[in-house]
Amino acid sequence: MGANENKYTELSNIIRERHSIRHYDPDFKISDDEIKEIIKEAVYAPSGNNLQSWRFLIITDQKLKEKIYAVSNEQQQVLEASALIIVLGDLKGYQRVDEIFTRSVEVGIVTEEYKNSKIAKVIDTFEKENSRYGNPNWKRELVIIDGSLAAMQLMLVAKSRGYDTVPMIGYNMEGMRKVLNIPDRYVNVLMIPIGKAISPAHPTLRLDVDEITFWNGID
Repeated sequence: MGANENKYTELSNIIRERHSIRHYDPDFKISDDEIKEIIKEAVYAPSGNNLQSWRFLIITDQKLKEKIYAVSNEQQQVLEASALIIVLGDLKGYQRVDEIFTRSVEVGIVTEEYKNSKIAKVIDTFEKENSRYGNPNWKRELVIIDGSLAAMQLMLVAKSRGYDTVPMIGYNMEGMRKVLNIPDRYVNVLMIPIGKAISPAHPTLRLDVDEITFWNGID
């Protein structure tokens, strides 16, 4: 088996072994540095115009976890996980376009001409277009899509390091926002408890590919 086949097998195993875990070892702690390393790998996910509008609010303080637990239907994973990673989308993330593309010029990824063209286009689009392709909610949807891509990658990275996760949207989002005093510029994407499983996940089944695919149109 060649090197590429080994890499594929390893990735395939990670994908198949990742399950949503709801019971964690409350005594197990992931270091802040390793959480940062996991996020550093996760943000190699793609994003619209490379604006990287995902933001991560990391909760490790147990008193804060207890407050979130109260607005999360008292789901035990909120208390037991080593950390809660709350994924948000920044509606003003586009304002960092100059910084992103200036750095890209400095490392030789793009030219100065490309940078200037990109900055002008992004600013014009985000500040002038209240509706895009007939969709008035496009800015909100964009940051949610980008945040979701990073969230999925984060869970796979975590699994590759031996940690477990569960994506959560089943909580009072407005209640959580009040508890954490989250400004309006940040949109809820989801919350990810991360830690070490203390009991296995429930087995799950996936539909067959032929049951979920259409080719060249939907009948």
